[in-house]
Amino acid sequence: MDLTFLNEFLVVIVLAFCLGVGFIIKYSLDFIDNKYIPLIMGIVGVAFNIFVNSGAVTPVVIVGGLISGLASTGLYEMFRNFISKE
Repeated sequence: MDLTFLNEFLVVIVLAFCLGVGFIIKYSLDFIDNKYIPLIMGIVGVAFNIFVNSGAVTPVVIVGGLISGLASTGLYEMFRNFISKE
């Protein structure tokens, strides 16, 4: 199954924002379980992408925010694995 078409929905500014928010949640807010971080990043990604697009709520904006928010959790895991395998 080829998922490369999802690249057109990736919004770099939303990805970077969600990566930062997810990092803060993981290391600063102990009362939030790690299993909820992808859910939170999906919601934050959609909300921030709506903000970036001047309040436009379209399917493309929603999917772009969701994909970017979830991709930020994967990007964090990739960096964590890369750094720990020095």
